[in-house]
Amino acid sequence: GLGLAAATCLSPLAAPVARAQSGLTVVEVAPQIKVLAGAGGNIVVLATTAGQIVVDSGAAAQRDAVVGALRELGGTTGPCVALINTHWHPDQTGANEALGAEGATIVAHDKTRQRLRAGWYVPASDSYEPPLPAAALPTKTFFTTDELVVGEQSLELGYLLEAHTDGDVYVRIPASNVVVAGDALSPERDPAFDWFGGGWLGGRVDALKKLLELGDERTRYVPSIGPVVGRAEVQAEHDLLLAIFDRIVVNLRLGQTAEDMLKAQLLDGLPRTFEDPAKFLYDAHKGFWAHHNKLMNDIV
Repeated sequence: GLGLAAATCLSPLAAPVARAQSGLTVVEVAPQIKVLAGAGGNIVVLATTAGQIVVDSGAAAQRDAVVGALRELGGTTGPCVALINTHWHPDQTGANEALGAEGATIVAHDKTRQRLRAGWYVPASDSYEPPLPAAALPTKTFFTTDELVVGEQSLELGYLLEAHTDGDVYVRIPASNVVVAGDALSPERDPAFDWFGGGWLGGRVDALKKLLELGDERTRYVPSIGPVVGRAEVQAEHDLLLAIFDRIVVNLRLGQTAEDMLKAQLLDGLPRTFEDPAKFLYDAHKGFWAHHNKLMNDIV
């Protein structure tokens, strides 16, 4: 294990308790756990006797607000001693450098470190994200599962294979029955697949199944974007995406493009509507390209 010595989220499960001086919304999820919303992806702050554990660090444009809000929340618990990145997108890593420079141990999946160290291509904008500075890079990595111990808190970390990118992880906080799911869970926005970065619909369905296995009826799940939710919402998203997976497989076997699927109204009659169905289907369709052997076991 890894041992260390030292947007508004409205939901029946967690109501805003304050607005930090930085303008970010502070939501209490459990006695020792707060969510900072409004700085890109949600930032989860866990207070321990040895300092703060922070999950994700928001967008770079909000870096100063994030660092200020963390100092405000620090109080008697002290500064951030551990930062976990749920994946490598910019909305999750914007204050990495600032917190790393202050001495925080940065923890992430092996593939997240690889991406942040090398930079990556973004097909939608035909551009490249540059590598992050050395201080912003994860200093502790794992591949399948790991444990992070800070003060009296013990956290479980695990890989969510190809859920949204190739480097997604969950963070389970057993003492509080909270699971931080990153962008593997999307209760508010259209579920997104970074197909060029290794995410795909099949991986997402598997990840949601794993998230369900990690919790019970009282578990609170924190997504990267949107409100804190319970098991019912995670189950609903799993069932929705599994139904879409099955429909896409049928249409792929007919040789359909994403545009064909949109015209065939593939997303109609589902319990959830999509803000941008064309983009959702395009990204989902592209993700299947690397997984043609998983369509069905009776392909001629």
